[in-house]
Amino acid sequence: QKTSRSELMGASPGNTGAAPPRLPFSRVTQEDLAFFRALLPGRTITDPDLLKSSNVDWLKTVEGNSEVLLRPKTTEEVSQILRHCNERNLAVCPQGGNTGLVGGSVPVFDEIILSTSLMSQVITFDNISGILTCQAGCVLENLSNYLEERGFIMPLDLGAKGSCHIGGNVSTNAGGLRLLRYGSLRGTVLGLEVVLADGRILNCLATLRKDNTGYDLKQLFIGSEGTLGVITAVSILCPHKPKAVNVAFLGCSSFQQLLETFQRCRGMLGEILSAFEFLDASCMSLLEKHLKLTNPITESPFYIVIETAGSNATHDEEKLHKFLEEVMTSSLVTDGTVATEATKIKALWSLRERVTEALTHEGYTYKYDISLPVEKIYDLVQDMRGHLGDMAKNVVGYGHVGDGNLHLNITSPSKDPALLAAIEPYVYEWTSEWKGSISAEHGLGLKKRNYIYYSKPSEAVALMGSIKAMLDPKGILNPYKTLPDNIH
Repeated sequence: QKTSRSELMGASPGNTGAAPPRLPFSRVTQEDLAFFRALLPGRTITDPDLLKSSNVDWLKTVEGNSEVLLRPKTTEEVSQILRHCNERNLAVCPQGGNTGLVGGSVPVFDEIILSTSLMSQVITFDNISGILTCQAGCVLENLSNYLEERGFIMPLDLGAKGSCHIGGNVSTNAGGLRLLRYGSLRGTVLGLEVVLADGRILNCLATLRKDNTGYDLKQLFIGSEGTLGVITAVSILCPHKPKAVNVAFLGCSSFQQLLETFQRCRGMLGEILSAFEFLDASCMSLLEKHLKLTNPITESPFYIVIETAGSNATHDEEKLHKFLEEVMTSSLVTDGTVATEATKIKALWSLRERVTEALTHEGYTYKYDISLPVEKIYDLVQDMRGHLGDMAKNVVGYGHVGDGNLHLNITSPSKDPALLAAIEPYVYEWTSEWKGSISAEHGLGLKKRNYIYYSKPSEAVALMGSIKAMLDPKGILNPYKTLPDNIH
């Protein structure tokens, strides 16, 4: 079930997740199309059938009504597109792999879709420093394969890696499965090339680890969801590919024991720990039911995926063995299995990575991406279950324990305004009470923009509005997204 372009998820009147009225942007004319076709021959798409997939988000919950899809190959083409759109007051929706979960990557009304899908070239790779420079439309998995052949890896890994673009990852400051080890993109991205709303090209494509000359402008665009400029190229620091990788899949009988296991894990595995993820029993049931995946261990209330990555297989296996011995003998962990071979590692990781996919088969899903103090993560899931009672079909929790990041998902057979009204703003009030963030890594997009005040003071939001007004005075870049309605 999809919503019309002017409402969201069956939102009830006054629901702050619903789309605002269309702003007074111009509409595309034949003259505009002639300009785009001259600039992008064969890459100006107006066929409604071809546009359909770009107008709908991955979750199929938000649908726009764009009549034009532009597919530039170069930064100069992006520059000319934005210069023209800015002069004509035409709204633009930048789009990467369209794997976002908050309605940020699709038009709300008839914004022109500017796709980076043909901007997929690796520009340079320095195999001494490990610095990769590439166009924004490179698919994350393709970059990973390119680097692995050269003995390196990307510093981020996501379940959507087969579709998402590095430009979109940076625009949303995507977190993912390796953040515990390699940190966020705010640290690993060394430089950006960005086209501003008026077509100016901002070349901050540095390949230096250290540069303290003036303001670090790239940080403005990391996580700004395409509202301040369109990222066209990225330089990113890539770690060496670990020689030895182990994955352990463990069961715990309580979340408290899971947290104690995490503490022991950090202490005993130290520098080789690269991921510590969890999912609950409800997630496992969905994986078994919808994707026919097999639980490799005894049924448990909670499951952990631990990955180690190091340079010495014997050393790493010895550390992992000692850790597992300790958590099993102290009954923190009830059962477990370890994989060292690539196929088995992939199979264990799929139990965590494919939860989102399993949820799409469960009906309509209300998704929340929350940061909290680690010890509070699962309290929200339990409190939400108690709060909703039998209104929801399922309330499940999974996510990145190492980063204090919970993915809370609530399902119902179909869109349910009464259920949504029970979830929101309760979920945001709960998060705010514990000084959490209402968006840990997914961004705000269309769906969460008006809830920003639960995580940021009004002074900070007002300053964001001032930065937006300075860089995009006409507001053509991704309007209706990220910033609340009272700022636009």
